[in-house]
Amino acid sequence: MYVPDAFKEDRVEVLHDSMRAIGVATVVGVSPNGLLATHVPIEIISDSSPWGRLRFHLARANPHVSAMREGGELLFIFQGPQGYVTPSWYPSKQEHGRVLPTWNYVMIHAYGSPEAFEGPEWLRPHLDALSGSFEAQFDAPWRIDDAPTDFIDGMCSGIVGFEVVVDRLEGKWKLSQNRPSKDREGVVLGLREAGDEASQKLADLVENAENVENAD
Repeated sequence: MYVPDAFKEDRVEVLHDSMRAIGVATVVGVSPNGLLATHVPIEIISDSSPWGRLRFHLARANPHVSAMREGGELLFIFQGPQGYVTPSWYPSKQEHGRVLPTWNYVMIHAYGSPEAFEGPEWLRPHLDALSGSFEAQFDAPWRIDDAPTDFIDGMCSGIVGFEVVVDRLEGKWKLSQNRPSKDREGVVLGLREAGDEASQKLADLVENAENVENAD
């Protein structure tokens, strides 16, 4: 991923928090028949390793499983808040007109090679942690122990888990940091006026990003 310095985010704790908030990644790998991509929720593990670990599971019937068993590097793409930015939001449009549309976004790429794990004794802790991260928003969160043990064990027989030690982690926060302050303020105002939740999240990010003019 091309990441100019103005848009680089390399703080591991910020990247991990954003990955957890996004929740789902596109996992891209190579098979004998070409590229494969699967979209799955990801468990993010922050530990002593420099960039952490990722755990996820796939249906046993997914052809991506056999490809992952062969090893090789995987790419995990986490797509955060994003949206179109019209130059009509820039005050500088009225001054000189030398402005263009763009797309603002948060994007994280993680890389590493997978190792498979199977069986309820391995899968249950992963499923418990993964569901727990999503269930935390509810007043009465569901727990894996709420379901009968034999039911969960049966479901586990139909999936394969994978763990990846991340060996490269890249974050790109493209949030109008290269625009003059007045144009950034115009972007925030335009996004706020859009009113939808995605635009509000993007506006918050633009508002809090460090301003670095003249970035590529």
